Amino acid sequence: MTFLEFDSKLGGLTSVLLSFAYNLTKNSEDAKDLYQETAYRALSNRDKFQPDTNFKAWMFTIMKNIFINNYRKRIKANTVLDTTDNQFYLNSGAHAIPNSAEGGMTMNELNGIVEVLDDSIKVPFLMHFEGHKYQEIAEHLDLPLGTVKSRIFFARKELKDRILSQYGFNPS
Repeated sequence: MTFLEFDSKLGGLTSVLLSFAYNLTKNSEDAKDLYQETAYRALSNRDKFQPDTNFKAWMFTIMKNIFINNYRKRIKANTVLDTTDNQFYLNSGAHAIPNSAEGGMTMNELNGIVEVLDDSIKVPFLMHFEGHKYQEIAEHLDLPLGTVKSRIFFARKELKDRILSQYGFNPS
């Protein structure tokens, strides 16, 4: 197949290839880039095209393969590998974040609000605050895991409501 015949066939498929590219990318600019890359690859590899085969299918295959390769590159680029030995590194407290709420409330005020809580929710909350895991709290208090999680949730909710009402914030 001569270069002119090849170019003519490629030109006849431009609109079909662009719409296929748009179906793959869902973005008109990315579709144009994908078409351009496909046309470049087809032109640079035209000697590999077998003359008695389906040209349209060959072009679609090139486009699909380029799209898949680009997708895999993007996914691999966004992958973050955690090579730390310590699986609990995130919870280690090594990177403490300053809390500006300390300026508005003192620890004594917070402790006073916590002390008012009912013991059934205060004890699991304080154990969790001290760093115990949910499962450890459940075993220590001889409670189901779901109950421990619920009680800690309700303690947080009650603390939030009390702080908002005590300092004049309107929660709605």
